[in-house]
Amino acid sequence: MAGVAVVTVRLVRSFEHRNFKPVVFHGVDLDQTVQDFTQLVRDDITTRPGLPPPFRKYTYDTMKIIHQAHGAKTNELVMNLEDDEKLILHDDQTLRTAGVVNETEVAFFRREDYCLFKTNPQRAW
Repeated sequence: MAGVAVVTVRLVRSFEHRNFKPVVFHGVDLDQTVQDFTQLVRDDITTRPGLPPPFRKYTYDTMKIIHQAHGAKTNELVMNLEDDEKLILHDDQTLRTAGVVNETEVAFFRREDYCLFKTNPQRAW
């Protein structure tokens, strides 16, 4: 089906410690809103087997496109700190309008943590 995709969501707990876990979602409807997809991911990770409790209970609030199939990857281990205006997903957009396609990888993180890290991008190791 044209409107269904595989999307990898990178749950980012800490930018400084490069602490993240990728979670793959199959059959994602690209015509749903970002807000609906965000809620679906939150609901899923609370009960997903094999996901450590710190990742399940974290308060994620923002998604940003990291990588799309056949595109260039960033050198940053967690995610690219550039192009926020273009790559951060907005709740009222559909995934398709936001630029999500099949095999897109998005980061899911707390915006406050991201802004703090962006002003002082130091690694803790």
